[in-house]
Amino acid sequence: MTYISSKPILRLMTLANKVTSIRLILAPIFFVIFITQGSSWTVPILWIIFIGSELTDLLDGIIARKKGEISDFGKLYDPFADTLTQITYFLCFVIEGIFPPLLFLVVLYREFSVLFVRNQLLSRGITLAAGKGGKVKTVTYVLSGALALAASSIIRLGYNEFDFNLYGLISCIAAVVFLISVIIAIISFVGYVSILLKTPIKTPKE
Repeated sequence: MTYISSKPILRLMTLANKVTSIRLILAPIFFVIFITQGSSWTVPILWIIFIGSELTDLLDGIIARKKGEISDFGKLYDPFADTLTQITYFLCFVIEGIFPPLLFLVVLYREFSVLFVRNQLLSRGITLAAGKGGKVKTVTYVLSGALALAASSIIRLGYNEFDFNLYGLISCIAAVVFLISVIIAIISFVGYVSILLKTPIKTPKE
């Protein structure tokens, strides 16, 4: 079993974790720009933020492994930053009518439930990092987000009849991929719950 370090939070902010923090800064910026206007100038900025956020998700893992900065804190902090970023994107696409609100609600329930499971395991001395299912879920989340942003970009750049049909096609594909990602997310959550059920509860020593 692994245990969370008792080091002060500032000492836990390694280079890898600082890179992770960039996503927490970019997410609200993305949201504000997305809902501010539908003008064409927002398109390149939104794409830069979206791609930049995903690059930090790759870089923090590479840096952590290369510099030997893998920690229990990082194992929790990275998926936490991923979740907040992804929920921000998805909310934007729900507002724009690309993603169904019901699926977004399922994602919210799933992510908060995973947080509960992680806290329960943490109380038993175990740090639950993202499993294979969770990582596959993340890939499908990113793909559906990229497709939805592509559809949104068509509208923001102005469109003719052909572009409108293209928007409909891409937004439909994005919604289907999002549905697949939600199914994968539910399956991975079941895996996390099974870990919790197999983990004995620590009883205080008399």
